[in-house]
Amino acid sequence: MPGSPVNAEFEGRVFEHPEEFEVSAESIRDFARATGATQESHPAHFDASRAADLGYDGLVAPPTYPVIIAQRAERNYIAHPEAGIDFSRVVHGSERFTYTRPLVAGDRVRASTLVESVRQVGGHAMITTRTSIVDAGAGAESGNGNGEEIVAVTSSIVVRGEE
Repeated sequence: MPGSPVNAEFEGRVFEHPEEFEVSAESIRDFARATGATQESHPAHFDASRAADLGYDGLVAPPTYPVIIAQRAERNYIAHPEAGIDFSRVVHGSERFTYTRPLVAGDRVRASTLVESVRQVGGHAMITTRTSIVDAGAGAESGNGNGEEIVAVTSSIVVRGEE
């Protein structure tokens, strides 16, 4: 099986996503519904007063919500013409979230993706990225714009080699 054309020289590069992302109450509710949460099972995703009762400054995003932000940032790497990644050959490997605090409605964040590793295994490329999602500014409900990391998303993908 021929090797994958993925460019290993991208290892160690950082891709800054050029736009801020605002975590909205509507997007939290939509994501929560899409992942099977209900107002009864997870009220802090749907009702701001219930979230406040639990000590949060706004609706609380589900734990996997940052994948929305991370994938936007990762796209800057994956779509780079010199990266050599054919997205039609990508298979999801894993996702890990490391939090310093939950994302809540009103957070404004920025994201940057580090290409942690690119390695060839059996004609396929195994890629690990780490997307850092940081506080970008005072949101309507929370945040102080200190640039501190809120959550890191570590993703692994496999780019299947040519058959």
